[in-house]
Amino acid sequence: MINSKSYFAIFSLEIDWNVDLLLLRSRYLNLQKQFHPDKFSMKSTLEKRLAMQTASVINDAYDTLASPLKRAKYLLDLRGYDAQQEKYTSCDGLFLMEQIELREELEMIEGQNQNQNPYQDLSKRLGSLSTKIRHRYESLLNDFSESYAKGLLDNSFSVLAKMQFFAKLLDQVKDLESRLIISD
Repeated sequence: MINSKSYFAIFSLEIDWNVDLLLLRSRYLNLQKQFHPDKFSMKSTLEKRLAMQTASVINDAYDTLASPLKRAKYLLDLRGYDAQQEKYTSCDGLFLMEQIELREELEMIEGQNQNQNPYQDLSKRLGSLSTKIRHRYESLLNDFSESYAKGLLDNSFSVLAKMQFFAKLLDQVKDLESRLIISD
């Protein structure tokens, strides 16, 4: 089946931050066809199990490389940076203040939602916050790209920690948006 140690090698891609997502998707679909468990339905139990394991590895590899956040973490993991080690995640004061301000803004909007304030105002404020967070996240993606390309791995790891915060905050905004739509 697939005997690769690198997700990039599974798709015959160079180990790099910049990934051609269309090429990745095309190669993913080809591998999925090749190793789909249904193709092994008449094979031995061992071959079926290997096909399922291979399909699972292909799916994990694709999910990781298709997601900028997961890809950044994976690239740093390949270089020996463990996301669980706090020595790489030194938070600067400005970033901590930014976190506090954004969380407070989200909590204020959420509190107003629970107080049944007019939907249109909440929707506009939440949209504005979402745009601000998304722009900051995209800026961090560029920062990661530059740091990683220059081999500044400690800085890349610090940027990754910020990316993780903003990705989580975006998820919370989307959750609140869906609750706003449901409660309207």
